[in-house]
Amino acid sequence: MAKLMTTSRLESLEKEASSRGLLLRVQIRRPLNLWIFRVVVAEAKGSNEIQLLGEMKGWAFHHKKGLQLDTMKVSRQAPRGVGHLIWCATMSWALEETPCQKARLLAIYDENNQHFKLKNYFSRRGFFLLRDVGSSPIDLPLRVVWGGAGALMIGDCMSVFKKSYELWSMPT
Repeated sequence: MAKLMTTSRLESLEKEASSRGLLLRVQIRRPLNLWIFRVVVAEAKGSNEIQLLGEMKGWAFHHKKGLQLDTMKVSRQAPRGVGHLIWCATMSWALEETPCQKARLLAIYDENNQHFKLKNYFSRRGFFLLRDVGSSPIDLPLRVVWGGAGALMIGDCMSVFKKSYELWSMPT
């Protein structure tokens, strides 16, 4: 029953995106019993041309805390709401296709101001600080996975979906 509801949610998101002139796609690969995903939002520029507006990449394991978010990009030329749509689609897909109920990410520490902005952005999405990842030996695996130091944050997939959908569905 829940699978049918989530499928309807993803289909609804695709239709809503289409009504705004956007293409929403979820690409999945399944190597070694993992899900490697890429959520893409694009805009048709002609009969055979599209322009990528934003994407999120990550992977998931077979457990409730298995959703790992790696890359989130939105073009400066993207219309309002593209980021919200990407978050909605990512969380919908995770809730439907995986056992994941929680998502983790690393707010990379590049420089103070940018790190502060990232932590605030993810906090507004519904993520909470789990711990800081620094230079201690225990942090090495996380640094290798995410490519640096930062704030390891966790969020509830359904809460992140609801917040993102609320923002996506606001009138433009």
